[in-house]
Amino acid sequence: MKLRVALYCLLGGLPMCIAALGAGHFAWWWLSGTVLAASFVPVALFGPAKPLAQFSVVVPVLLIVTSVCTWTEALLFVPQFREHAARDLFGSTVIYVIFGGVLVALAWSLKLSRLSNTSVPHRAPAAAAVRILLCGLAYALYYLIFGAITYQFFTKGYYPEATQAVERLGLWFWALQIGRGLLMTLSVVPIIYTLRMKRWHAALALGILFWVAGGAAPLLVPDAFMGATQRLIHIVEILTQNASLGFTAVILLRPRSAPVGAPASV
Repeated sequence: MKLRVALYCLLGGLPMCIAALGAGHFAWWWLSGTVLAASFVPVALFGPAKPLAQFSVVVPVLLIVTSVCTWTEALLFVPQFREHAARDLFGSTVIYVIFGGVLVALAWSLKLSRLSNTSVPHRAPAAAAVRILLCGLAYALYYLIFGAITYQFFTKGYYPEATQAVERLGLWFWALQIGRGLLMTLSVVPIIYTLRMKRWHAALALGILFWVAGGAAPLLVPDAFMGATQRLIHIVEILTQNASLGFTAVILLRPRSAPVGAPASV
């Protein structure tokens, strides 16, 4: 099983090398893809067993968390990025759909799905909707706390116009962050409700997935906008924000499993 998981990660990272055809840094793109594939290992092992079902839970995370949400952040704080923003979004969308398809094909061909008797409890739809909204608010809070600390002590010199950009948006800036939190949470609801793992194990797995897919993997690759130190700072910052959201989402949306022999709650 360890060898098959290693193959899943190494081969799964290869589609990201498509970006290297135009940008270079082949080894870095492969490393980025390998790390990103590794974050989906729990889904390959304990998520939906059927390929189509697994594709439907993997791709939304890649498109929303890895592509759209990171794209909006760069659009806001990196003026140079805006020049080819639409082209970059389209290109990343195509690559991540291919990437997700390859991950699903590898999980199926390597027979990674493991049988488990672990039940996955669900919240009622109304209760889940309220908790998803709370996750969006929680993300804005994490962004405020950890983003402010990072900006004040580490990245202020890199973004001299950041304060003005936030002030121009006013309350819309926080509406944007709440919206990003809602979108990211919605993208992983199918995983939360199909991941056949214990609640705390699932929370850890989703925290890592949010961290890696939400910026840690893409930031491994050198680019024209950020140096190595700046990218490292953001990798740590995203850990504090996104991992916290992933952990929060599972704890709020997954009720505790009933003990064996105990009557199920209504």
